[in-house]
Amino acid sequence: MPLVPIRQGLETELLVGNSFLCKKLVEPVVHLMRQGISQEKIAISITLGVALGVFPVLGSTTLLCALAAVTLGLNLPAIQLVNYLVYPLQLALLIPFMHLGGWLFRSGPAGFSLSEVLSLVRSDICQAIVTLWSSTVHAMGAWLLVLPPLVLVFNPILSRVLRGLSVSMSHRRRAAGEIS
Repeated sequence: MPLVPIRQGLETELLVGNSFLCKKLVEPVVHLMRQGISQEKIAISITLGVALGVFPVLGSTTLLCALAAVTLGLNLPAIQLVNYLVYPLQLALLIPFMHLGGWLFRSGPAGFSLSEVLSLVRSDICQAIVTLWSSTVHAMGAWLLVLPPLVLVFNPILSRVLRGLSVSMSHRRRAAGEIS
């Protein structure tokens, strides 16, 4: 697969040109930047898309991301795209959030596996809500403890990366203009 340089300098960052990540995340971000959306808005859209996308209540993240986008004036397609891409991460973190929540609230670890939770949700949503209620509330508490510090760290880093990408794009456009 061809390697596509993103930025030249002391470090050269490379992405595999035909990778799933490149096609589903990097290319849309570049497209948003070309539309004139600020790096900060894109960064917070991605950051909140990840943070809200792993919220430990199955079926709630699309609404949460939409509310965040509308309330904060963020790019709705960008935040929803990230939400969609982190769905496997939401599933992977569901039981760990339940266990951490159980430890935080001293109720013991959740006695469920991911397959049991998903089976319960598929078979009877009302029974799933009743059965998983306290574990889900505890998982939400764990999420509230873990995610805000990560958002505060990750967002400025991502903003800086996107500013570098923007500078690289403008240098390439100028170089292409000079060559043409």
